[in-house]
Amino acid sequence: MDEANAKRIGSVPYLLSASLTYGLEAETEFLPPSLLAKRLRAGEFAAGLVSITEVLFNDMYDILDGIAVASDGPVKSVFIAHKKPLEQVEVIHCDAASLSSVNLLKVTLAKRGLSTRFEPFDDYDRAAELDAVMLIGNPGLEFLRSPHEHEILDLGQAWREDTGLPFVFAVWAIRRDQRLPGLGEALLQAKRDGLTNLDKIIATHPEFDAELRASYLREHIHLDLGDREKQGIACFVECLRAVIGETVYEPKYIAGF
Repeated sequence: MDEANAKRIGSVPYLLSASLTYGLEAETEFLPPSLLAKRLRAGEFAAGLVSITEVLFNDMYDILDGIAVASDGPVKSVFIAHKKPLEQVEVIHCDAASLSSVNLLKVTLAKRGLSTRFEPFDDYDRAAELDAVMLIGNPGLEFLRSPHEHEILDLGQAWREDTGLPFVFAVWAIRRDQRLPGLGEALLQAKRDGLTNLDKIIATHPEFDAELRASYLREHIHLDLGDREKQGIACFVECLRAVIGETVYEPKYIAGF
């Protein structure tokens, strides 16, 4: 990518993003998901690795084809931890960092006939004290590694059981008014390079331990956006329209540019 595109990319500071920004780290700003989405919406980035719902709720983006943060079964890092049976839970404290996960939780509960109240929280040190909490990303992985008394409902697994499809948590959203030449191909190449160097990422990445990094990046997360993932997005669009009152836009996919 050329100089003009420097720092026009936003991503998240989670282990899952390491393979998608490989070689582009110096040109990428890493931010919590909700802040990243806000700044992308404001036009501060040309592309952002954001929740799928950021794209579905805002008709200003195209999705870069071929790349996703998805799961086809347990995702490990997006879950509800609950001490009581879900039917008895009155409030779920939700990590407000990811709109996708909160809306997936709404859909998951609706499929089970539940309409639990949500409250935002961001004090991860208190998570184990709460009766029911939804966690994502690195804080979720840390929670699972720590002592707790909760049952775990993995939202990737729940979606797979409910629909038979993968769930796409995040995509590269490209602003239609900032389609910089070479940006799409640079992001596709970063993914290719990241997968080629996955052993190196697993061996050297500073977060967690090598065993967790290997199982998470090899078994739980996959980075492809193909036909089945697009079917999963289409199914999620239908589910969202059934459970929320907001406009949900049809996704639009573009190839590398």
